[in-house]
Amino acid sequence: MSRRSLILIAAGGSFALLAGAFMFQALGYAPCQMCLWQRWPHAGAIVLGAVGAFAPLAAVAVLGALAAFTTGAIGVFHAGVEWKLWQGPSSCSGGAGGLSGLSGSDLLSTDISETLVMCDEIVWQFLGLSMAGWNAVFSFALVAVWIAAWRARPV
Repeated sequence: MSRRSLILIAAGGSFALLAGAFMFQALGYAPCQMCLWQRWPHAGAIVLGAVGAFAPLAAVAVLGALAAFTTGAIGVFHAGVEWKLWQGPSSCSGGAGGLSGLSGSDLLSTDISETLVMCDEIVWQFLGLSMAGWNAVFSFALVAVWIAAWRARPV
């Protein structure tokens, strides 16, 4: 298989994962801060896929692999926070300083557009893995596709 084809497959995988994240959000599963962090590398991989469609360079594949690895690593970290294996960011974990980061006007405000979604709570899981865990699994599979693209012939 050509590098271009593999780049398009890998970028399509990131597109599918990102679309799935937005679908879950549309179904009422609001993302936490770390969920949002996991989306950015997928967006970067999609952009790299667009570049790779016209210029199937080895560097594009390497950068795509790094993007997929980054979102996978964030997913592993996030899943560990959900399973209480380690502490998450204080801004979205239960171990945070409570209300100490909020001002008086924040505490009294009634026009909050979104509620804070905690990063250390599992809101959906399948076969024992949360969305963050599944993102990690599929993202590391995409790393393999990006590496195959790097090793493949250009066209």
